[in-house]
Amino acid sequence: MDEQPRQPPSAAPARRPFRVLVTGGAGFIGSHLCRRLLAQGHEVLAVDNFYSSARSNVLDLLGEPRFELIRHDVTFPLYVETDQIYHLACPASPVFYQRDPVQTTKTCVHGSINMLGLAKRLGARILLTSTSEVYGDPVVHPQSESYWGNVNPIGIRSCYDEGKRCAETLFFDYYRQHRLPIKVARIFNTYGPNMLPNDGRVVSSFIVQALAGEPLTVYGDGTQTRSFCYIDDMVDGLIALMNSAPEVTGPINLGNPAEFTMLELARKVLAITGGHSPIEYRPLPSDDPARRRPDISRAVEVLGWKPAVELDDGLRPTVEYFRRHLAG
Repeated sequence: MDEQPRQPPSAAPARRPFRVLVTGGAGFIGSHLCRRLLAQGHEVLAVDNFYSSARSNVLDLLGEPRFELIRHDVTFPLYVETDQIYHLACPASPVFYQRDPVQTTKTCVHGSINMLGLAKRLGARILLTSTSEVYGDPVVHPQSESYWGNVNPIGIRSCYDEGKRCAETLFFDYYRQHRLPIKVARIFNTYGPNMLPNDGRVVSSFIVQALAGEPLTVYGDGTQTRSFCYIDDMVDGLIALMNSAPEVTGPINLGNPAEFTMLELARKVLAITGGHSPIEYRPLPSDDPARRRPDISRAVEVLGWKPAVELDDGLRPTVEYFRRHLAG
């Protein structure tokens, strides 16, 4: 049997079953969120255009009577009935969001306008999954929600970084202008089963390379840092924020404050996979942040949330997922 990480306590479910819309519902985080919402008794409508997701992530849910999957691009309006909206739709890894940067910006901006319009019509509570990328290459460490960021507005990552910053602007303008009940989460690096092997994220890349016996690709000198949050913890945080008091709008950082260098992560992956791959160094990509670690003081205080799964414990089931996935 695969080793499983210690499961954190689930966020308390809402008082009654809701009909919940999850955009990007077949993606990595979205698919896990859909499962948790179904387990809490809600009806779930997942919407996805499958640009950077996989239908296989939710294939086992298609027989669930309370689950529905719609192929739809959120840059076009959507007319459905729902009580809550988790707005996750957007390619979140550089491989995908840089492939079509104009479409990425449209997804962030037009997609948010369409979902906010839907929420306004229905009076539905809506949560945006923003990103730690709004902090850019930070000069403040760790990053708290009061930090305005250090973002290059014309770089190759700007379609995503500035797109999410604009999405946050739209959410708070709808809140101020229309009193729309909003929630904004700033998600830091998240990992776990259902990641795509070709998404270019460092955890999935290292694992796939280690399992294939290929060199682990480290950009720069490997001393740049990231913080890694296991998917179960992240889903707990999103649900806790959605069901928090109305005056809690965010933005609120969700992530694991334990900080690791890329070389430390590479060594952990090699130890868990049993691999002996060498490390191959390549030039650092443009605008790649040197350090990234969330200050989660607000999440702890306001939501009573903090991550429970240690990196080693989360890497084990993630490695086993990729081992099975790559074996076909």
